[in-house]
Amino acid sequence: MAPRPTITTPAAGPTQDDALAANRAFYHAFSTRDFAAMEMLWAQNAPIMCIHPGWPPLADRVSVLSSLRDIMRNPETPKAFGRSEKAFIFGITAVVICEEVLEGGVLAATNIFVNEGGAWRMVHHQASSIAAPIHELPLPRNVLH
Repeated sequence: MAPRPTITTPAAGPTQDDALAANRAFYHAFSTRDFAAMEMLWAQNAPIMCIHPGWPPLADRVSVLSSLRDIMRNPETPKAFGRSEKAFIFGITAVVICEEVLEGGVLAATNIFVNEGGAWRMVHHQASSIAAPIHELPLPRNVLH
């Protein structure tokens, strides 16, 4: 098994690179179906929440981790990775937005982390469908301008 990406935060404070590393660690744990690593990524003390595509919001540690365990156990679950990642730091909170690339599709994702015990810990994950780019959508008929 490949080594897990590091998610620790330096004493000087969290950086955008640290947030991106934590985001990569999330997708690495998901794609390798490493539930122990996934569980370690999520905050222990801060409230956590998750919105999977097409699911109602989950807002407690037990529900979030149970859902992830079930998804990761399913042999039909595709691997995923983030691309076009952008990190934003707000004090001890990092927000990463990215495209979540799955076999057969791309979703928009928001992953939020807090500095808990000197390491980035996830508190929120949400992924949703991306509409087709404007140039791929059919043009409406009878447009007057």
